[in-house]
Amino acid sequence: MRNILDFSSWHALLTTAIGLLLATLLMVGIRLVFMQTIQRRRERENRQINERLKTLIAAYKTLGGSFTGQLLVSPLHMRDLRDAQGPEQDEAASTGSERQRRVRDAVEAALSDVILLGTQEQVALAVRAAQDMVEGRSIETAALVVSLRQFIREALDLDPLPESLAVPRQGPLRPGSTGGSGRGGGANAGAGGRGGGGGGGGMGAGGGMGAMALGAGAHHAATAEPPAENGG
Repeated sequence: MRNILDFSSWHALLTTAIGLLLATLLMVGIRLVFMQTIQRRRERENRQINERLKTLIAAYKTLGGSFTGQLLVSPLHMRDLRDAQGPEQDEAASTGSERQRRVRDAVEAALSDVILLGTQEQVALAVRAAQDMVEGRSIETAALVVSLRQFIREALDLDPLPESLAVPRQGPLRPGSTGGSGRGGGANAGAGGRGGGGGGGGMGAGGGMGAMALGAGAHHAATAEPPAENGG
């Protein structure tokens, strides 16, 4: 200690001060690097947790977005329905199978997300449901929805739902109807109106130019000198 803190002369005092300053800067730099490393790791973990929760919340809404109606997910495709019902019912089958196809596709995508980011219990339920769909059996998503709901509420630090609160069984979200024909018709009508306006403008311009030509011809005829009369 006496060799480090030497106050016998000004030179020794200056050397000691510089040594202490360098040691302090070195310790502060190590601490800052250590704190930045921990902060970056926490930020990366928070981003991963946020992305995981966002994906699982979207899967929860897809798998448990309805309480009434058909809560089963049918894995049948349109060709399977046509083979089962016959060609005379193709129109009715296509009308109902389009909505069924949207539900099935959305459920399959949600199951894939759960298999990727879910807990062990959720992955087991999602794999079982996917296997049933592959084998052609209809599935229910109520058990997986309950597991997702409990995990999401726990991750968001929310109170668990009391057992006395009987939540109805939940099924896949029903797709909404799309109404894009009205907008397309309006756009076509607007284009037709603009075309008609352009045609009208062209006709008006053509008529105006014709009138100007006729007026110029009449003015030239009026100002021209009359022909000389023959004496004989």
